[in-house]
Amino acid sequence: MGGATTRTAPGAREGSADAVLPPPLRPLLGTVAVLAALVVAVLGVMYAGHGAPGRVDRWFVDPTADSVRPPWRYPARVLDFLGEPAGSVLLVGALVAGCLLLRRPRGAVLVVAAACAAVGTATVLKHVVGRTIHGPGNLSYPSGHTAFATALALAVALVVTGRRRPGRAAGTTLVLGASLAAGAAMGWAQVALGAHYPTDALGGWCTALAVTPPTAHLVDRLAGRPPGRRPI
Repeated sequence: MGGATTRTAPGAREGSADAVLPPPLRPLLGTVAVLAALVVAVLGVMYAGHGAPGRVDRWFVDPTADSVRPPWRYPARVLDFLGEPAGSVLLVGALVAGCLLLRRPRGAVLVVAAACAAVGTATVLKHVVGRTIHGPGNLSYPSGHTAFATALALAVALVVTGRRRPGRAAGTTLVLGASLAAGAAMGWAQVALGAHYPTDALGGWCTALAVTPPTAHLVDRLAGRPPGRRPI
Protein backbone atom coordinates (compact mmCIF):
# COMPACT_ATOMS: atom_id res chain seq x y z
CA MET A 1 0.00 0.00 0.00
CA GLY A 2 2.88 2.32 0.89
CA GLY A 3 4.59 1.34 -2.41
CA ALA A 4 1.51 2.36 -4.42
CA THR A 5 1.53 5.77 -2.78
CA THR A 6 5.18 6.22 -3.68
CA ARG A 7 4.64 5.34 -7.34
CA THR A 8 1.66 7.64 -7.84
CA ALA A 9 3.04 10.65 -5.98
CA PRO A 10 5.11 12.05 -8.88
CA GLY A 11 2.20 11.88 -11.30
CA ALA A 12 -0.16 13.37 -8.80
CA ARG A 13 2.21 16.18 -8.15
CA GLU A 14 2.70 16.91 -11.83
CA GLY A 15 -1.06 16.96 -12.39
CA SER A 16 -1.79 19.13 -9.36
CA ALA A 17 -2.77 22.77 -9.26
CA ASP A 18 0.95 23.63 -9.46
CA ALA A 19 1.20 22.28 -13.02
CA VAL A 20 1.65 24.95 -15.68
CA LEU A 21 0.31 22.59 -18.35
CA PRO A 22 -3.06 21.41 -16.97
CA PRO A 23 -3.62 17.72 -17.75
CA PRO A 24 -7.04 18.29 -19.43
CA LEU A 25 -5.39 20.60 -21.99
CA ARG A 26 -2.35 18.48 -22.78
CA PRO A 27 -3.78 16.42 -25.69
CA LEU A 28 -5.27 19.46 -27.43
CA LEU A 29 -2.22 21.68 -26.98
CA GLY A 30 0.01 18.84 -28.12
CA THR A 31 -1.99 18.61 -31.33
CA VAL A 32 -1.90 22.38 -31.74
CA ALA A 33 1.88 22.36 -31.30
CA VAL A 34 2.34 19.74 -34.02
CA LEU A 35 0.05 21.55 -36.47
CA ALA A 36 1.73 24.88 -35.74
CA ALA A 37 5.16 23.35 -36.37
CA LEU A 38 3.93 22.09 -39.73
CA VAL A 39 2.71 25.57 -40.68
CA VAL A 40 6.07 27.06 -39.70
CA ALA A 41 7.87 24.48 -41.82
CA VAL A 42 5.61 24.91 -44.87
CA LEU A 43 5.87 28.71 -44.81
CA GLY A 44 9.61 28.48 -44.30
CA VAL A 45 10.00 26.31 -47.39
CA MET A 46 7.70 28.56 -49.43
CA TYR A 47 9.56 31.78 -48.64
CA ALA A 48 13.13 30.54 -48.17
CA GLY A 49 15.57 33.03 -49.65
CA HIS A 50 12.83 35.45 -50.75
CA GLY A 51 13.18 39.20 -50.36
CA ALA A 52 9.72 40.38 -51.41
CA PRO A 53 6.13 39.95 -50.21
CA GLY A 54 4.28 36.93 -51.48
CA ARG A 55 0.79 36.78 -52.92
CA VAL A 56 -0.75 36.08 -49.52
CA ASP A 57 1.08 39.07 -48.03
CA ARG A 58 -0.30 41.39 -50.69
CA TRP A 59 -3.84 40.31 -49.86
CA PHE A 60 -3.49 42.19 -46.58
CA VAL A 61 -1.22 45.18 -47.12
CA ASP A 62 1.85 46.33 -48.96
CA PRO A 63 4.41 45.52 -46.23
CA THR A 64 7.29 47.41 -47.79
CA ALA A 65 6.28 50.77 -46.29
CA ASP A 66 4.65 52.04 -43.12
CA SER A 67 0.93 51.49 -43.47
CA VAL A 68 -0.42 53.35 -40.43
CA ARG A 69 -0.45 56.99 -39.45
CA PRO A 70 -1.28 58.69 -36.14
CA PRO A 71 -3.11 57.95 -33.94
CA TRP A 72 -2.79 54.21 -34.72
CA ARG A 73 0.94 54.50 -35.18
CA TYR A 74 1.44 55.23 -31.48
CA PRO A 75 0.02 51.95 -30.11
CA ALA A 76 1.89 50.10 -32.85
CA ARG A 77 5.16 51.61 -31.66
CA VAL A 78 4.34 50.79 -28.03
CA LEU A 79 3.69 47.17 -28.94
CA ASP A 80 6.90 47.08 -30.95
CA PHE A 81 8.84 48.46 -27.95
CA LEU A 82 7.56 45.61 -25.77
CA GLY A 83 9.28 43.20 -28.13
CA GLU A 84 12.57 45.07 -28.13
CA PRO A 85 15.31 44.10 -25.62
CA ALA A 86 14.55 46.85 -23.10
CA GLY A 87 10.78 46.46 -23.32
CA SER A 88 10.87 42.68 -23.24
CA VAL A 89 13.01 42.68 -20.09
CA LEU A 90 10.55 45.01 -18.38
CA LEU A 91 7.56 42.94 -19.49
CA VAL A 92 9.06 39.59 -18.52
CA GLY A 93 10.22 41.03 -15.20
CA ALA A 94 6.73 42.30 -14.41
CA LEU A 95 5.14 38.94 -15.26
CA VAL A 96 7.71 37.01 -13.24
CA ALA A 97 7.11 39.31 -10.27
CA GLY A 98 3.37 38.76 -10.62
CA CYS A 99 3.79 34.98 -10.63
CA LEU A 100 5.98 35.11 -7.54
CA LEU A 101 3.50 37.36 -5.71
CA LEU A 102 0.80 34.80 -6.50
CA ARG A 103 3.11 32.05 -5.21
CA ARG A 104 3.42 30.43 -8.61
CA PRO A 105 7.19 29.96 -8.95
CA ARG A 106 6.70 27.33 -11.62
CA GLY A 107 4.73 29.88 -13.60
CA ALA A 108 7.59 32.35 -13.28
CA VAL A 109 9.97 29.76 -14.69
CA LEU A 110 7.58 29.09 -17.57
CA VAL A 111 7.34 32.78 -18.45
CA VAL A 112 11.11 33.04 -18.81
CA ALA A 113 11.53 29.65 -20.48
CA ALA A 114 8.70 30.18 -22.98
CA ALA A 115 9.99 33.61 -23.99
CA CYS A 116 13.53 32.29 -24.45
CA ALA A 117 12.36 29.21 -26.36
CA ALA A 118 10.16 31.21 -28.73
CA VAL A 119 12.69 33.95 -29.45
CA GLY A 120 15.57 31.50 -29.70
CA THR A 121 13.68 29.27 -32.12
CA ALA A 122 12.60 32.26 -34.22
CA THR A 123 16.19 33.51 -34.38
CA VAL A 124 17.51 30.15 -35.56
CA LEU A 125 14.73 29.86 -38.16
CA LYS A 126 15.50 33.32 -39.53
CA HIS A 127 19.03 32.24 -40.39
CA VAL A 128 17.86 28.89 -41.79
CA VAL A 129 15.07 30.33 -43.98
CA GLY A 130 16.93 33.47 -45.05
CA ARG A 131 13.88 35.55 -45.97
CA THR A 132 14.57 39.28 -45.95
CA ILE A 133 12.68 42.57 -45.95
CA HIS A 134 13.99 46.01 -46.93
CA GLY A 135 17.17 44.61 -48.39
CA PRO A 136 19.77 41.93 -47.61
CA GLY A 137 20.65 41.38 -43.99
CA ASN A 138 17.19 42.16 -42.61
CA LEU A 139 16.01 38.65 -41.84
CA SER A 140 12.26 38.53 -41.38
CA TYR A 141 10.83 35.00 -41.13
CA PRO A 142 9.45 34.27 -38.61
CA SER A 143 8.65 37.39 -36.61
CA GLY A 144 10.48 37.20 -33.30
CA HIS A 145 8.33 39.97 -31.82
CA THR A 146 5.16 38.03 -32.60
CA ALA A 147 6.62 34.79 -31.29
CA PHE A 148 7.66 36.53 -28.07
CA ALA A 149 4.27 38.16 -27.44
CA THR A 150 2.36 34.97 -28.23
CA ALA A 151 4.58 32.83 -26.00
CA LEU A 152 4.18 35.21 -23.07
CA ALA A 153 0.40 35.37 -23.47
CA LEU A 154 0.18 31.60 -23.75
CA ALA A 155 2.40 31.12 -20.68
CA VAL A 156 0.35 33.54 -18.58
CA ALA A 157 -2.91 31.97 -19.74
CA LEU A 158 -1.59 28.53 -18.76
CA VAL A 159 -0.65 29.82 -15.31
CA VAL A 160 -4.11 31.34 -14.85
CA THR A 161 -5.79 28.18 -16.09
CA GLY A 162 -3.74 26.03 -13.73
CA ARG A 163 -4.59 28.30 -10.81
CA ARG A 164 -8.32 28.68 -11.51
CA ARG A 165 -8.84 25.18 -12.95
CA PRO A 166 -11.84 25.96 -15.15
CA GLY A 167 -13.45 23.30 -17.31
CA ARG A 168 -11.72 22.00 -20.40
CA ALA A 169 -13.77 24.18 -22.76
CA ALA A 170 -13.22 27.35 -20.72
CA GLY A 171 -9.52 26.62 -20.27
CA THR A 172 -9.06 25.97 -23.98
CA THR A 173 -10.87 29.19 -24.85
CA LEU A 174 -8.73 31.20 -22.44
CA VAL A 175 -5.41 29.76 -23.57
CA LEU A 176 -6.02 29.87 -27.31
CA GLY A 177 -7.87 33.18 -27.11
CA ALA A 178 -5.02 34.85 -25.24
CA SER A 179 -2.42 33.56 -27.67
CA LEU A 180 -4.50 34.65 -30.65
CA ALA A 181 -5.12 38.13 -29.23
CA ALA A 182 -1.45 38.72 -28.38
CA GLY A 183 -0.20 37.31 -31.66
CA ALA A 184 -2.69 39.35 -33.68
CA ALA A 185 -1.85 42.57 -31.82
CA MET A 186 1.91 42.23 -32.15
CA GLY A 187 1.67 40.87 -35.68
CA TRP A 188 -0.44 43.87 -36.68
CA ALA A 189 2.11 46.24 -35.17
CA GLN A 190 5.00 44.59 -37.00
CA VAL A 191 3.23 44.65 -40.35
CA ALA A 192 1.88 48.17 -39.79
CA LEU A 193 5.37 49.48 -39.06
CA GLY A 194 6.78 47.73 -42.12
CA ALA A 195 9.06 45.48 -40.08
CA HIS A 196 7.57 42.17 -41.26
CA TYR A 197 5.39 40.58 -43.90
CA PRO A 198 2.00 39.21 -42.75
CA THR A 199 3.25 35.66 -43.28
CA ASP A 200 6.21 36.46 -41.02
CA ALA A 201 3.75 37.33 -38.27
CA LEU A 202 1.82 34.11 -38.91
CA GLY A 203 5.06 32.16 -38.71
CA GLY A 204 5.97 33.86 -35.44
CA TRP A 205 2.57 33.08 -33.95
CA CYS A 206 2.84 29.44 -34.96
CA THR A 207 6.42 29.25 -33.68
CA ALA A 208 5.21 30.18 -30.20
CA LEU A 209 2.33 27.71 -30.40
CA ALA A 210 4.78 25.00 -31.41
CA VAL A 211 7.36 25.52 -28.66
CA THR A 212 5.40 26.77 -25.63
CA PRO A 213 3.34 23.64 -24.78
CA PRO A 214 6.44 21.37 -24.89
CA THR A 215 8.29 23.93 -22.79
CA ALA A 216 5.49 23.94 -20.21
CA HIS A 217 5.48 20.15 -20.14
CA LEU A 218 9.25 20.12 -19.59
CA VAL A 219 8.93 22.61 -16.73
CA ASP A 220 6.33 20.40 -15.08
CA ARG A 221 8.42 17.28 -15.52
CA LEU A 222 11.53 18.86 -14.04
CA ALA A 223 9.71 20.60 -11.20
CA GLY A 224 7.64 17.53 -10.35
CA ARG A 225 10.52 15.05 -10.31
CA PRO A 226 11.35 13.93 -6.76
CA PRO A 227 15.09 13.79 -6.03
CA GLY A 228 16.61 10.37 -6.65
CA ARG A 229 13.59 8.92 -8.44
CA ARG A 230 13.21 7.97 -12.04
CA PRO A 231 10.85 10.35 -13.93
CA ILE A 232 7.62 8.90 -15.21
